[in-house]
Amino acid sequence: MEKCTLCPLSCGADRDRQSGLCGVRSLNVAKYYLHPYEEPCISFKNGSGAVFFTGCNLRCVFCQNYDLSRAKRGKDVSPAELADIFRALEEQGAENINLVTPAHVVPPIVRALEIYRPKIPVVYNSHGYEKIETLRLIDPYIDIYLPDLKFYSPALSRRYTGREDYFEYASRAVQFMAQKPLNMREDGKMLSGCIVRHLILPLGARDSMHIVRWVRETLPESVYFSLMRQYVPFGEAEKFPELKRKITPREYREVLDCVLDCGLKNVFLQDAESADTQFIPKWDY
Repeated sequence: MEKCTLCPLSCGADRDRQSGLCGVRSLNVAKYYLHPYEEPCISFKNGSGAVFFTGCNLRCVFCQNYDLSRAKRGKDVSPAELADIFRALEEQGAENINLVTPAHVVPPIVRALEIYRPKIPVVYNSHGYEKIETLRLIDPYIDIYLPDLKFYSPALSRRYTGREDYFEYASRAVQFMAQKPLNMREDGKMLSGCIVRHLILPLGARDSMHIVRWVRETLPESVYFSLMRQYVPFGEAEKFPELKRKITPREYREVLDCVLDCGLKNVFLQDAESADTQFIPKWDY
């Protein structure tokens, strides 16, 4: 991290001295708790032990964790303190340790996992804009990958993130993550595997259908697909006329029909009620 190239931005920041384009130097945590709103096989009975890291190299304009992605919240922690957080969540009954937006702080997370290796599954919960070289650093410690696959169109990713190479990097990263073997218990708890998430955006149904077809044609059948309809206007959405509303039932149905037509076997769906700000966490720091 002395000349940071962890993510596709390769900003070259000396992270011992200054923040990278991600907005942070090292480990900064805004919240950790038993999170009940992940996919059923992740939250399961007691909740997922989510650790929300501050900073982000993607910074979607509609980010529901806006204050985190812009590094406006959070508390600095050391790798040893992060290891203590892992222990605390495990003692509270967490079903897994859920690392939320970890790509830009992988090396200190690895050090924390070297200090304490949880006895429960470790989840890598990511926006997908990753380098495979960075994923390889943490892969020995990861049991479950939970990546977003946000955009297919370079024009769309450029409009909402400024990064027109999103799919170029994310598609390779997701293919790497999809190699994680599936281990689903009979009671429905995931112990190992990969779940690819996709959030439908207003006016984004066509792009979403490209994503669905790519998943069907490219990834192994063992990979789960989570179709998310939880979009609510947030962050800088007011600057983009098309983002000022939730998705319509018709937009959702078009994408769902594509999922059904493609014959995806392992699929999670969300109710319309998921599009509500009540499900956005309140930050502790």
